[in-house]
Amino acid sequence: MRLGINLGYWGAGMDGDNLAVAKEADRLGYDVCWAAEAYGSDAPTVLSWVAARTERIDVGSAIMQIPARQPAMTAMTAATLDSLSGGRFRLGLGVSGPQVSEGWYGVKFDKPLARTREYVEIVRKAMTRERLTHDGAHWTLPLPGGPGKPLRLTVHPEREHIPLYIAAIGPKNLEQTGEIADGALLIFSSADHLEDTAIRHLRAGRALAGKTMEGFDVCPTLPLALGDDVDALADIFRPYTALYVGGMGSRKQNFYNQLAQRMGYEKEAAEIQDKYLAGDKAGAAAAVPHRLIDSTALLGSVPRIAERMQAYAAAGVTTLTLAPAGFTLDERIAALRAGTEAVEHAGLA
Repeated sequence: MRLGINLGYWGAGMDGDNLAVAKEADRLGYDVCWAAEAYGSDAPTVLSWVAARTERIDVGSAIMQIPARQPAMTAMTAATLDSLSGGRFRLGLGVSGPQVSEGWYGVKFDKPLARTREYVEIVRKAMTRERLTHDGAHWTLPLPGGPGKPLRLTVHPEREHIPLYIAAIGPKNLEQTGEIADGALLIFSSADHLEDTAIRHLRAGRALAGKTMEGFDVCPTLPLALGDDVDALADIFRPYTALYVGGMGSRKQNFYNQLAQRMGYEKEAAEIQDKYLAGDKAGAAAAVPHRLIDSTALLGSVPRIAERMQAYAAAGVTTLTLAPAGFTLDERIAALRAGTEAVEHAGLA
């Protein structure tokens, strides 16, 4: 099982620390460094900076938002980053959510599965450097009746095939991801529930494409916190979990809340959401069950983290992406190093 690192969002005043974490991950032999975007820092700019300051580690977007860019622009960006990084770029895509898609980008959040499938088709075709034509429900290239003509990407990526990942949570999205992508970016993943909540749907999608899970990258992101007091460590992530389960999206369209329900937390998920949407963020955080946090994060000593890593590997995870927590840079670096120690301790290196 390989290790990755997720640096999250940038621009919060600790960008220098984030770069130091990325450079240490590169030195330690981590496989990939992911960066996120929502409605602040954009992923490609961050990744170009990280790639320029590292030597070996791959850089990946987790995610580049589909409503933010035309698919041909995404292909251009992916090809450019792959070329500049010497073949170290991984393209992670996702539809985002209705609040960001419609509120920030002005793009209607409808038919996300069909839109994703069509988007991936165009991106893949553009990156082959064929002349780009497409006739679909969401995009038509070139536009008919005008001066447009089929064009070909002029940038030569370092590799013929840039790995393409999709961020997926719901069963239908997971199945489609297995069918059309090279990997899946997962969040709030519990080793105990991973087969039912993700792997079986990915496997079904692979079967539709006439493929097995061989070579498909199952890549969940898990917070990691090092220490002896597991309860106290879990409390660090209460606001984070409450934000996603309670406030990320609308009451009817919160994919994280629905995931928590599928993991057996129907009552708790409803309470968290009720309190969060009523403005009681502290109450929402307090309502998050300890076992939900503990089962979707890596908390405690190196041996305890190693044991959990073994469970994820057995569940089918191929790249475990860590989000090392800490109040200082030294604490984050220590958590990062604990990740490599735990992999070795678990015999997974």
